[in-house]
Amino acid sequence: MPWQRPDGRQPDQLRPTTFTRRFTKFSAGSVLTCCGDTQVLCTVSIQSKVPRFLEGKGQGWLTAEYRMLPGATPDRQERELLKLSGRTQEIQRLIGRSLRSVLDMRALGERTITIDADVLQADAGTRTTSITGAFVALHDAIESLIQRGELDRSPIRHQVAAVSIGLIEGEAFLDLNYPEDVTADTDCNVVMNDALEIIEIQGTAEQGSFTRGQLDQIMNLAEKGITELLQLQRQALDINDNH
Repeated sequence: MPWQRPDGRQPDQLRPTTFTRRFTKFSAGSVLTCCGDTQVLCTVSIQSKVPRFLEGKGQGWLTAEYRMLPGATPDRQERELLKLSGRTQEIQRLIGRSLRSVLDMRALGERTITIDADVLQADAGTRTTSITGAFVALHDAIESLIQRGELDRSPIRHQVAAVSIGLIEGEAFLDLNYPEDVTADTDCNVVMNDALEIIEIQGTAEQGSFTRGQLDQIMNLAEKGITELLQLQRQALDINDNH
């Protein structure tokens, strides 16, 4: 019998996704992003300095930090204080790479943007939700610089969004929740910009292997899902499609 999605979605259907902007008071940009039962708070801080290796070069930098809060899962997660797990380091580097890919660092000037992605509730897809939500928070943070006259134009060149896809019993499914994530034979995360150019593909066969044809199925679903997420970002930010 083919896999039946626990929440009744079609194989190519995203979970309900929402962005609550300006969720916190003091950050330059902040968004609570909900993707099904996964909830990630993305906040943006901006400093008028750059890492030492960029000093005097007239360009900026973006970095990211990712944490899973203790109550985000059924069993309490220990806080990562002095030593970050390999998973946490890998995810925050992915978030940083994804957001840097859509910025003109020279237009940003000598500033450092820090993205903080804090997972309040985890039901799979936390890294992809972090990237998709962080773009909305970044857009608001940049707009605040423009409104204050600190930037003449936005350094944002593209939107960016990410989604997960998995193979379960040989069939591709979009935007896995936790029961699907732990069942999947192959798990992929895909990041694209608004030209549907690929920024990153992370794909692993948890059991056995997968074919080139199945990879094509995965990428077709990723493109469909990311197209829809980009549209949801534009709606949340009230950006015209011709922008």
